[in-house]
Amino acid sequence: MKILLATQNQGKVKELQELLADAQIEVLSLQDIPNWEEVEETGSTFAENAALKAHVAAERTGYIALADDSGLEVDALNGAPGVYSARYAGEPKDDERNNDKLINALEKFPDEERTGRFRCALVIATPDGQEFLTEGTVEGRILHAPRGQEGFGYDPLFFIPDFGRTMAELTMIQKNKISHRAQAFQRAIPILKDLVKNI
Repeated sequence: MKILLATQNQGKVKELQELLADAQIEVLSLQDIPNWEEVEETGSTFAENAALKAHVAAERTGYIALADDSGLEVDALNGAPGVYSARYAGEPKDDERNNDKLINALEKFPDEERTGRFRCALVIATPDGQEFLTEGTVEGRILHAPRGQEGFGYDPLFFIPDFGRTMAELTMIQKNKISHRAQAFQRAIPILKDLVKNI
């Protein structure tokens, strides 16, 4: 049985494939689909963007498809950068410029007001139009300066009090156990197994 994870990111594919290791399910990515045209993310929430991508992928390919959208929500900035996390500092996407913009935006806020979370919305869509949503979040605090070399995006600024480290100071194995995406994937596994059983 094959399912499609609507991403070019092979790291995400490997993560999902490992979670499905005990099921007879092969995870394909968009790299396996010839001439794939990117789906424009026009939603105003992570869930809307994930649903857009998942439904288009399921319709175009005939596979059960999954798509995720995720980013950083900062409370002091009313949830920004939110769905614009990857392009917070404009085009082209640039992690360093995004981090600099976030540091500047939070300059006047004391530590106790620098709370936020990484949020991931994952949508499973079937070719006949069914939709299932799972989510994951990691709560933390935004630092004044980056720390750590692992990860990407806002990881060096995102401090997790339970670990006493930033997301960028965790190993990939640690991150994949607690990340917002890992949580959403974990919650999707029973749904996927049920769908595959009923085909």
